[in-house]
Amino acid sequence: QVQLVESGGGLVQAGGSLTLSCAASGFTFSSLHMGWFRQAPGKEREFVAGISRNGDSIYSRDPVKGRFTISRDNAKNTVYLQMNSLKPDDTALYYCAADRSVIISRNPSAYDYWGQGTQVTVSS
Repeated sequence: QVQLVESGGGLVQAGGSLTLSCAASGFTFSSLHMGWFRQAPGKEREFVAGISRNGDSIYSRDPVKGRFTISRDNAKNTVYLQMNSLKPDDTALYYCAADRSVIISRNPSAYDYWGQGTQVTVSS
């Protein structure tokens, strides 16, 4: 049974930092691309960052580039999202997802497995 469990969300002031974690189980973690997405109330789910099975990372073209860093630890079956210089616009439910495709994608429809999400709220 595939499971993706996010943690690390919370309430933080603007300019602060958070690190999200996503623990995976039920599949060969090192064989799949992993991604982070977010969805704010009334908005569509949007790509934040992805990391390939080989460790190559991609980010949304804006506005997180330079502030967020994705990483993975295949020994721990965990993917991380380090978020710095947080802004109120970063407030959203953050999801972890896994992709079996050949090429890593920014498109949420390419991802096969999803977690339940962890809430990030940034106060001004």
